Amino acid sequence: MALRRRHFLNRIRESASSFLFQKSSQSSVGIIGVPFSKGQKRGGVEHAPMLLRKAGLVEKIEEMGYNVADLGDLSFGEVKDDTPFQKHVPFPRTVGMACQGLAQVVRQVVCDGRTCITIGGDHSLAIGSVSGHAMARPNLGVIWVDAHADINTPLTSPSGNLHGQPLAFLLQELTSKVPAVPGLSWVSPCLTVQDIVYIGLRDIDPGEHYILKNYGMQYFSMRHVDRLGIRKVMEMSLEFLNPRGRRPIHLSYDIDAFDPSLAPATGTPVLGGLTYREGLYIAEEVHNSGCLSAMDLVEVNPLLGASTDAVNATVQLGLEVVLSCLGRAREGSYSLGYTLPSPVSGATPDDLAEQELSL
Repeated sequence: MALRRRHFLNRIRESASSFLFQKSSQSSVGIIGVPFSKGQKRGGVEHAPMLLRKAGLVEKIEEMGYNVADLGDLSFGEVKDDTPFQKHVPFPRTVGMACQGLAQVVRQVVCDGRTCITIGGDHSLAIGSVSGHAMARPNLGVIWVDAHADINTPLTSPSGNLHGQPLAFLLQELTSKVPAVPGLSWVSPCLTVQDIVYIGLRDIDPGEHYILKNYGMQYFSMRHVDRLGIRKVMEMSLEFLNPRGRRPIHLSYDIDAFDPSLAPATGTPVLGGLTYREGLYIAEEVHNSGCLSAMDLVEVNPLLGASTDAVNATVQLGLEVVLSCLGRAREGSYSLGYTLPSPVSGATPDDLAEQELSL
């Protein structure tokens, strides 16, 4: 009964939205680099956009047939005298200013008809990316792939780090539980519990667990993945979030969703994570839904890799997630504009051989 009610409410919101997303084979991508690390206390994540570009992010997406607008890296100033909020939430004004700027860029990319790819940076940036996406597509749904729920409030967070709190600022049901944090007063909660699905959870703080259990949130922990299998998890996630297949999807993908054996260069690794196959299957199914409108890839931290190989493996895995979201299939794929060549009428065998060599 409750599931039917959720579906009914989602259909009403879809019909009412003046920005109803139309499923399409969008061929344009906008890439935003967010070299930002102030949502937590460990430096290094600010280098990830540069490393992903060096790994061929732009070129590989273009090879798939997409028109790519690389907007480069956003620049962020640090607010002077940015004292911690209630003594344990660091850099609130700096995080707020960065996310507000990001929100405007994401909004513009989506309004321009491009699939928006935001490359972080730490997960606090989702305050900005999801807010900006919602400005353009207010009926969006969010798939949050992460070892952590990132829904602590400033009053429940053990660390105070804002990269573990973005969803608390975005969820309407938590408005009365989130204090006024300097620098984040601009944030307007744009999600309800019907708008988000978690996949990969396995390290949850007490306050977060209370929210998950008592606010009716849809989540699939690694125990659910083990019990149901990733295919069923994705079927249930998309059915809950997007039963008619018409809502734009925001995929927020933390690299620590993977097991640390696969993605060791990250700030908060947790054993027992997604396998390579499970992690890419999620991305492939989001692509196959035809509804991906924007995504984040966050928390790749090259300074925390024990070796060059560990860093390269983590960067490469992040790159593969992005490419899979855009349609690169493990079974093989072809570019959007690909057509089979035809023999030229009257051509000799030598002509045909030369044609093959030129392909």
